[in-house]
Amino acid sequence: MFGLFKKKSEKEKLQAEYKKLLEDAHRLSTTNRKLSDQKTYEADQVLKKIDQISE
Repeated sequence: MFGLFKKKSEKEKLQAEYKKLLEDAHRLSTTNRKLSDQKTYEADQVLKKIDQISE
């Protein structure tokens, strides 16, 4: 209840974006492999940003 109006941190935003990109990549893997690979690459870039923040 108290976290209702809490703003997300940069790390939480990146983690949500990473999860969304992986879900998109998985969904596209059956129809468009090239686009799926692009989403996977974008997710890897976001993961690198998360790692930099964590350090």
